[in-house]
Amino acid sequence: MARINLLPWRENLRQERQRNFMVALGLTVALAVVLVLVGNHLVNRQISGQDSRNSYLQTEIRKLDRDIQRIEELEETRDHMLARKNVIERLQENRSMMVHLFNYMAQTVPEGVRLTSVRQTGEELTILGTTQSETRVSEYMRNIEGAEWLHDPSLRIVEVLGQRELPDQPFRFELRVRVASPATANEES
Repeated sequence: MARINLLPWRENLRQERQRNFMVALGLTVALAVVLVLVGNHLVNRQISGQDSRNSYLQTEIRKLDRDIQRIEELEETRDHMLARKNVIERLQENRSMMVHLFNYMAQTVPEGVRLTSVRQTGEELTILGTTQSETRVSEYMRNIEGAEWLHDPSLRIVEVLGQRELPDQPFRFELRVRVASPATANEES
């Protein structure tokens, strides 16, 4: 039988397989490196896109914050203007109040009642006076209820004076009355 040496063929096959393995390993490493680089590039691109969207949102938020601050300033200015307008309207409404007040006081005082003091604190009017009888005070209160600018009369005191002080008017009284324009009184009721 002829002697054939198969060792170099096997050795060549082994070297061929090892070379193929190294080439496959090199291609796999290169492919992995390429995939890592591509993935890194895509992630960095997404991060930069998100950063640009975030910076856009931050600038828009700052614009909106400035707009909100401006709106708050405008609302504050509007509130001040409305307060001024209300003060002016009240002054206009109360401009003729004293004339009406004195007119109605003169019209409502019945015969036999004498006013000694009238004092105003805010919208409240305190009336002190003397009268011939208690019924005159009742009549005076009814007259006040009928007046347009005088509202809610309340009797505080009715007392008998000494005969020496005022013999023709032996009673002293104190009334409290609210002063308001007819429009204000209608709004409140």
